[in-house]
Amino acid sequence: MYKIFLILLFSAILNAELINGVAIVVKGEAVTLHDIREEMRISKLNISDATDVLIRKKLEEVETKEREISVNSSEIYDHIKQTAAKNNMSISEFYEAVRNSNGLSSEEFKEKTKEKLLSQKLYSAISYSSVSMPTKEEAEEYFELHKNEFTHPGSFDVIIYNTKDEAALQQKINNPMFYSANIKEDQQKLEYERISPELAGFLEKQKVKSFSPIVPDGKGGFMSFYIKEIDNIKEATYESVEQQIINLIMGNKREQVLSDYFARLRDSADIKVIREAK
Repeated sequence: MYKIFLILLFSAILNAELINGVAIVVKGEAVTLHDIREEMRISKLNISDATDVLIRKKLEEVETKEREISVNSSEIYDHIKQTAAKNNMSISEFYEAVRNSNGLSSEEFKEKTKEKLLSQKLYSAISYSSVSMPTKEEAEEYFELHKNEFTHPGSFDVIIYNTKDEAALQQKINNPMFYSANIKEDQQKLEYERISPELAGFLEKQKVKSFSPIVPDGKGGFMSFYIKEIDNIKEATYESVEQQIINLIMGNKREQVLSDYFARLRDSADIKVIREAK
């Protein structure tokens, strides 16, 4: 009777785990099927890559706790405020832009920001002292090997649609023949070198003959860019991208140190696969 009771109890516990959707346990920290699906949705990754990302995140979380690294709400708010200011937006406008471009709610974005700041502090503790600045020769060699990565458009031929009525602007995007007196049109040729890096990066991601996602205009309204044409691909000079190259090399070196660190940590960590995500 006692053995039967134990078997029933074990079955109940196992079933509870399955119902709760625990997929993997990393050093005592659970990764659920819901976590994996959310990571796939937000990061646009397949199951295998999303699972690897979450295992690494759990290892980082454990390492962060052990090193007593933390981020408070003020740090998160200040980082978001600074990022919004760089884009000439209020915080609410910035949240709206993030939602339209990445599909993240303000709470999801705050959580992503917290993860980013925690990671930066953890990375600093683990790797910054191990990474040396690249020499000029190293930076110049990187530029020569990756020249095609430093090309950029000369300009963007666009029609800027601007309004305070977001719903009307969305209707215009859905049906280009739609007309509203509340929507202003402004045809412009935006020179790459004369616009902000953030706007240039945003426009580069858009398809020709299509509308961009709706973004705040920084004045309480909304705007969308219709990309008519992208002109004259240009190659950058080494001098114009030197600091960018140094940052890239430093980032690559740090990530290599961190990848090696967490690969060793993963090999020795207690990781249990409860069931595979499908």
